[in-house]
Amino acid sequence: MTTTARYAVIGHPITHSRSPEIHMAFAKQLGIDLHYERIDPTPASFEQTVQQFFAQGGLGANVTVPFKEQAWQMARAHLSARARDAGAVNTLWQSTGQLHGCNTDGVGLVSDLLRLGVKLPGANILMLGAGGAARGVLGPLLDSGCNHVRVLNRTAQRAHRLISDWLASHPEQAKYISAGGLDELDPETSWDLVINATSSSLQGQSVSMPALRFDADTFAYDMMYGGQLTAFLQQAQQAGCRHLADGLGMLVSQAAESFYIWRSRRPAVAPVIDAMRLELQRAVR
Repeated sequence: MTTTARYAVIGHPITHSRSPEIHMAFAKQLGIDLHYERIDPTPASFEQTVQQFFAQGGLGANVTVPFKEQAWQMARAHLSARARDAGAVNTLWQSTGQLHGCNTDGVGLVSDLLRLGVKLPGANILMLGAGGAARGVLGPLLDSGCNHVRVLNRTAQRAHRLISDWLASHPEQAKYISAGGLDELDPETSWDLVINATSSSLQGQSVSMPALRFDADTFAYDMMYGGQLTAFLQQAQQAGCRHLADGLGMLVSQAAESFYIWRSRRPAVAPVIDAMRLELQRAVR
């Protein structure tokens, strides 16, 4: 008799999470008997909730806002290099009774960009935003062989702090990254890839970027997603950008990396992305 493998996503609030649908689709693909649930603890009970989940036989958990930093603290004795760099954990599991943590966000982003045909080696990348989302993907972007990543934020000090923190542990990458304020955008500078790592699209707000130049081959990517073009992608399109993508593929790809960590099997992401895209589009009709 086989026992159904138990997994979960933990966040607050969590009713909006699409992780259960994604992971159940992966399990169906690969013929794995798996149950994946949503868990919504209070901020004060997160650590106890995680301990209880694994004590009751849970095999792996995804972690989302606002708990990624707390998950990092809980697993700090057994962190992957990606998690140490990101300062946050979105994937937990146990091995020999010890809690381990990884961050799959950056790998998910890079994987999706490659799926979309974006040429990352030698690319000049502009990243808008300097919060947790930006920090979580900086390492994998730099590892992709890009020429330079420039991080701009509404508050320049925050962007400089992000880069300073990064260079404290990666001084050899100083020539590949730089920081500044959004008001420092140079209209003469062209970019191969522009990534919106701010939360602006979550609120349906535009990004202040009057001097941002989009060339014919520039690719605009928003880490947020929806049934229609996000506010940032609408801005990019109006500015003449022809290559647009939202973060749905990143969501599915980072989940696939978590699934691989837990099960040592890599699911196909394309059919899951397509199914979720149809679902999102139907919801806005």
